[in-house]
Amino acid sequence: MSKIRIVIADDHAILRDGVRALLQQSDDFDIVAEAGDGNAAIEACRREKPEVVIMDINMPGLGGIEATLALRKEMPALRILILTQYDDREYIRRLLKAGVAGYILKKSAGSALSDAVRAVSRGGLVLDPEVAREAMTDYAGSGSQKGAGPYDALTDREKQVLKLLAEGKSNKEVATELGISVKTAMSHREHIMEKLDLHNRTDLVKFALRQGVIRVE
Repeated sequence: MSKIRIVIADDHAILRDGVRALLQQSDDFDIVAEAGDGNAAIEACRREKPEVVIMDINMPGLGGIEATLALRKEMPALRILILTQYDDREYIRRLLKAGVAGYILKKSAGSALSDAVRAVSRGGLVLDPEVAREAMTDYAGSGSQKGAGPYDALTDREKQVLKLLAEGKSNKEVATELGISVKTAMSHREHIMEKLDLHNRTDLVKFALRQGVIRVE
């Protein structure tokens, strides 16, 4: 029987160790790589060609949402299972819209994580009960009113640049992180500021905080 190839992406090593230990109790899983941020997750997926990625949301540099957008575009058959502490409705909406295969909360994952990995690998959609309630509430009304907000007007690349800039990275650091030229990074920044009607980095950071792009822990 072929094993399900898995990449674990989380910036906390102890969490990755815990997930690995849990999954290794089953003989149908093969943990092929681990990653501490979104860029590393993308590189691991390119290298290892997994069936499933277990992805955290809030990671340094390229976060889970931004990495998901990139991976879904580059590897549409890849199944992405979000494992996070956040049940924020905006996160849920964006990630479901991005095409994730599942959204599980860390506080309730436990042994259910193995079943979730198997389910998404077979093509299923797995939602934590709390997440499902938020998703249904969104679908029933509120989501239709806020689904086309200013954040959604940004391209996937602009969303990546927005997060990095909001974290305080310079144009050069953004360019290095995303593998683009400094000139291109500056161009993306200009487009973001124009689309969002922002006038300085402070405005950009405030917008990112309001939208849940970054968080103050």
